[in-house]
Amino acid sequence: MQKTLSGKIVSVKGQDTVVIEVTRKVAHPMYKKLMKKTKTFKADSKGQTFNLGDKVKIISVRPISKDKFFKVMGVIK
Repeated sequence: MQKTLSGKIVSVKGQDTVVIEVTRKVAHPMYKKLMKKTKTFKADSKGQTFNLGDKVKIISVRPISKDKFFKVMGVIK
C-alpha cells in the first residue's frame, strides 16, 4: 500500500531532491486540544523543477537513497 501525503516545499537545494514539510493536527492525549505536528520528508524530484513554498503531493516508493523514500507526484493548485 502506498502512502500519499501533501505538504509545502521548504528546500530545493539538493540535486534531484526537495524537502517537504508535512503538517498534521493531533489531539492532545489528556486535554484533547488540537496541536500542530510537523515533520519533514526528502522526496525525489528527478526531471521536475519546483519553487520554494509550492504545495505538492508525495507518494511513498522503494528506498531511493539513505533518507529518500518518497517521490513528488505533482503540484497542488
